[in-house]
Amino acid sequence: MGEVLLDVKDIHVFYGNIEAVKGMSFHVDRGEIVCLIGANGAGKTTTLRTVSGLLRPKEGAIFYDDQRIDLLPAHEIVSLGVAQSPEGRRIFPRMSVRENLDMGAFTRKDAEQRQDMERILELFPILKERARQAAGTLSGGEQQMLAIGRALMTKPKLLLLDEPSMGLAPIVVERIFQTIREVSEQGVTILLVEQNAAQALGLANRGYVIETGRIVLEDEARALLANERVRKAYLGEE
Repeated sequence: MGEVLLDVKDIHVFYGNIEAVKGMSFHVDRGEIVCLIGANGAGKTTTLRTVSGLLRPKEGAIFYDDQRIDLLPAHEIVSLGVAQSPEGRRIFPRMSVRENLDMGAFTRKDAEQRQDMERILELFPILKERARQAAGTLSGGEQQMLAIGRALMTKPKLLLLDEPSMGLAPIVVERIFQTIREVSEQGVTILLVEQNAAQALGLANRGYVIETGRIVLEDEARALLANERVRKAYLGEE
């Protein structure tokens, strides 16, 4: 760690005349898990969508692996090694599990796709069992595993995860976060957006707290877990 992989510099992002992200700057070092926490509407998802190229900042710049990417189309950013598992999963419900995973590799031309497919099916054994099943018939937790697996099929250096625990039972959340840890241990850098602040900070190396489009607090994850302001606002403590 210590080598910056993603460097977001003073970005301002608008929806029409509404400024959703107001001069945000942060970085993610190679090999880290960094989380963004905050309330609904704080600008977390907008930030991820801007990093992945789905939105463009009106001001500021984004650098990935020493290359400016905020002017590139989204598919080129994917080809550079940035993949997103979006909020709400966004799987292809009528396609099979394996077909969904194949879609994750659409930008690749290397010979290691089959090997990576097997690795992901080992990471998510339930997907291997249901490889021919229509993705829309999977449970919520299984669909979340599929969305992460599809993103991993791009062979990313940086994985953007948007609310991976949303709507899932606690036991499934534990499995999802354990898998995120395993992905990190395999060398993938992770930027995580998550409303479950306790889970996110328990997993991450560092964290940023976002309120109304601005970063208001940043620190090591364990320090944020102990921070009184964070504990009251995001961990439900009095």
